[in-house]
Amino acid sequence: MNWFIEMLRSSIGKKLMMAITGLAFILFLLIHLIGNLTLYGGKELFLSYVDHLHALGPLIRVAEIGLLTFAIIHVSTGLILFWQNLQARPVRYQVDKRAGGRTIGSATMPYTGVLILGFVVVHLLNFHFIDHTQQTVFQAVDATFAMLPYVVFYTVAVIVVAIHVSHGFWSLFQTIGANHIKYMPAIKGLGVIISLLVAAGFGFIPVYVSFIM
Repeated sequence: MNWFIEMLRSSIGKKLMMAITGLAFILFLLIHLIGNLTLYGGKELFLSYVDHLHALGPLIRVAEIGLLTFAIIHVSTGLILFWQNLQARPVRYQVDKRAGGRTIGSATMPYTGVLILGFVVVHLLNFHFIDHTQQTVFQAVDATFAMLPYVVFYTVAVIVVAIHVSHGFWSLFQTIGANHIKYMPAIKGLGVIISLLVAAGFGFIPVYVSFIM
């Protein structure tokens, strides 16, 4: 057991925790996107989806606790690694960082992570922590997306999430050792596809709800 604790305290262990929790959040994003796409089917289909979620009862609570735990691990570990990197900056590596294919996603991971955390808090306040006896989730979605400032905020946040995912997806595979030269280009390509799906899938929802639905 001691070796496991020591491993988690190491830089490699922290990166491994980031990879595992990051993969969990990407899977959640895709599942959440599939559910939100029911909005394109109209109010009744979306409310039916919400009712099915609520019918799961305790399972949803377990999932929420799991996501919260993963969020705490992911954010705290990310901040620790970011601080450790800042502390190590006076000692420069001889290898050119650009040789690894530095992108906007890799260069901004800590910052987009903090922005996403802020977005999640605001998003939960608007759609999750509401009085469900006074309004349905659909009414909350309709009312919130009727406010142009929130639509702009939401759209920018979705783009930030996509940028974060574009790097995080292939990076987590690299962390767990699946960085073979034969497979990494395909993994990076899949990461780009997923990030575009996230951006387009979530990003068009407020437009659809506000101007088409």
